[in-house]
Amino acid sequence: MTRKYFGTDGIRGRVGEGPISADFMLRLGNAYGHALRASVKSEGDWRKPMVIIGKDTRISNYMFEAALEAGLVAAGVDVELMGPMPTPAVSHMTRSLRADGGIVISASHNPHHDNGIKFFSAEGEKLDDATELAIEAALEHPFRTVASEQLGKAVRTRDAIGRYVEACKNSVSRQFDLDGMRIVVDCANGATYQVGPMVLRELGARVEAIGTEPNGLNINDGVGSTHPEALAARVRETGAELGIAFDGDGDRVLFVDGGGNIVDGDGLIYILARDWQKSGRLRGPVVGTLMTNYGLERAFDDAGIAFVRAKVGDRYVHQALVEGKGILGGEASGHLLCLDRASTGDGIVSALQVLEVLKRTGVSLREALAGLARVPQKTVNVRLVNGARPTEAATVQAALAEAQTAVSGRGRAFLRPSGTEPVVRVTVEADDDALMQATLDKLADAVRAAAAH
Repeated sequence: MTRKYFGTDGIRGRVGEGPISADFMLRLGNAYGHALRASVKSEGDWRKPMVIIGKDTRISNYMFEAALEAGLVAAGVDVELMGPMPTPAVSHMTRSLRADGGIVISASHNPHHDNGIKFFSAEGEKLDDATELAIEAALEHPFRTVASEQLGKAVRTRDAIGRYVEACKNSVSRQFDLDGMRIVVDCANGATYQVGPMVLRELGARVEAIGTEPNGLNINDGVGSTHPEALAARVRETGAELGIAFDGDGDRVLFVDGGGNIVDGDGLIYILARDWQKSGRLRGPVVGTLMTNYGLERAFDDAGIAFVRAKVGDRYVHQALVEGKGILGGEASGHLLCLDRASTGDGIVSALQVLEVLKRTGVSLREALAGLARVPQKTVNVRLVNGARPTEAATVQAALAEAQTAVSGRGRAFLRPSGTEPVVRVTVEADDDALMQATLDKLADAVRAAAAH
């Protein structure tokens, strides 16, 4: 079945349009609540379900939090409101408080005029396709309010920040400390604005924080992992040893070395995988995505580290890790999964894993990347009109085969229809820049020609 509302990472869109509206959120909360009640009853458990709700700092969350709460309570579900907290904190608290589910109101790295909803299972994991389809099916029913004596209640979660800070610190050994390390941290004016600097300071770092003054409208605005140039400039200005950038909801992380050079998710995965291989911590294959740089795959092959690719999206990386009994994976965007420390992508926990490697080995961030040789990679977005499906055209398939032959053994060429906008992403990478560009131009032209017909 095709999902009507859910995309690759929950439901997302522009505030006030389609499902990103107060009336839809009211119905969504109610549908989810009734689905949970049905699930609890089917297990022979007649208790009232409980759901955690967290949010990032965008202004529309006041509206959506209230709407979801009302829908859930009307369905007979108890609600705990965490307030502004990172997405992975909601995952953690869902497990810790033994809730039946968790909801995050966030559009992650998008600007304030977008918003979205993500759901977590009782185990703190992203929902699978079947569960999302079940929620969509429940939305087809009219809004239903249970009998008054069965209505849910809503309360504020006590000491959510303190509990999550301790969970982050517990992801590294008790002997680990940052002992005066100078770190600039960029919280994107988002959900990590309180807990991010707090965790690092409690572990002994000298922290300068930027992006910690959210006003509802400035989330991800020129700061955070989508705009790491602000962090890079501050690291160079202050002479800090490194910088750490989170995105608006705190599930992504990028680093900046002492010279202001940006280290993305591919680089961080390389650092962790090589160290964990030596220490024996690494299990199963490392999982990347279609967008993971070919240079990382080649470096892992040289090191004897098993590597597999999943579809783009952390939920697919997670699925591949579970299937392969792995613990480490992620995306270049900075969405890392360290499944022996957290059940979902957690920017703060992932940052601590990298810092632990650097501190224990005594090497700089730049030194830890020795051995990773990236290859040039570019993506062109070809916009679609009138429902065009150029990837199915024989001419495009022929052009793709020709492109893949051209870069065989030196890189990759592939097409990826976007799950969030009407475009086809044309990507080519190769160890020679001229070869990469020529191959990309030819393949993109073939897609454009097919899209025009």
